[in-house]
Amino acid sequence: MPRIYDTLFRLGLARMDAETAHHLAGTLIRFAGAVPPLRATVRATFGRSTGAPVRLFGREVPGRLGLAAGFDKDATMAAGLGALGFAFVEVGTSTAHAQPGNDKPRLRRVVERSALVNRMGFNNAGAAAAARRLARLRRTPHGRRMLLGANIGKTKLTPARHAVTDYVTSARALAPHVDYLVVNVSSPNTPGLRDLQQVETLRPILAAVRDAAAAAAAREVPVLVKIAPDLADADVDGVARLAAELHLAGVVAVNTTIGHDYGAGGLSGAPLLDRGVQVVRRVRAALGEEAVVIGVGGISSAADAQRYLDAGATVVQAYTAFVYRGPAWPGRVNRELARRSVPGAPRRQERG
Repeated sequence: MPRIYDTLFRLGLARMDAETAHHLAGTLIRFAGAVPPLRATVRATFGRSTGAPVRLFGREVPGRLGLAAGFDKDATMAAGLGALGFAFVEVGTSTAHAQPGNDKPRLRRVVERSALVNRMGFNNAGAAAAARRLARLRRTPHGRRMLLGANIGKTKLTPARHAVTDYVTSARALAPHVDYLVVNVSSPNTPGLRDLQQVETLRPILAAVRDAAAAAAAREVPVLVKIAPDLADADVDGVARLAAELHLAGVVAVNTTIGHDYGAGGLSGAPLLDRGVQVVRRVRAALGEEAVVIGVGGISSAADAQRYLDAGATVVQAYTAFVYRGPAWPGRVNRELARRSVPGAPRRQERG
């Protein structure tokens, strides 16, 4: 299967505009998730159980690799993505108000580095629309079994001084339908957004989201903050200490980087691995053992994922490698990670 997808990617998908290819893949994934017999077949073929469930946010998930935010911006593909072998799915980024995002073209591949450059700009139909889709999904047995997160960001036209209200609007809409929320203040594609990572600016946003989510869902909703790889080490430590001070569930590390030579936008994929692992190690040291740390950035294989886990990540996420490696990749990685967790089991590396 990996070789078949490699050929399909090289001869077909790689010759298409990257965003067009994404929408084509999304249509297929949505269809697979919406048709029960097809969903079951996809799960049996690609998403076979690892046999090694993991506890996350008080629930069991079937592995340590989940889908990072950005792929399923409008919460339309979650059922199909779960069937493909992702242990959990984070939808979004959602904003309080619908917005078209930046002008096209805004997504391109850097094939020689297994990377993507995106300057999408949080294009989405708004948090209320995503909440309606998640509510419908949660009414189904397979939807209730899934562990779902939602990533929320600031609407581009909302001034920074009103950022708290903007994030709270999204939190209230989405919290009743998800297992956790991620506050995204680290995308490089919304002007001024990364300035919100400054501790004193970030504190009221995180506190307000935490309280609004709990009130809207009538339960404690785990809230995490997603940080950039470009933060200085001292700032990474500062955000982690803030998360601990506010009793947040944890931190997601890392987002895309602006440290590249490919023009405007954030770089994701293999080049982020080393820095991502470094940031996770720092975050874990600052937060202690109880908090959830989600490691993301540059994971192309089970060995890459294991580096994050060894650095202190509770679980990991990926997006870019899914594009380059194909539909069988998440299930393969989760099964390999499960084998690695069994004492004495041979660590047979499945091809990434």
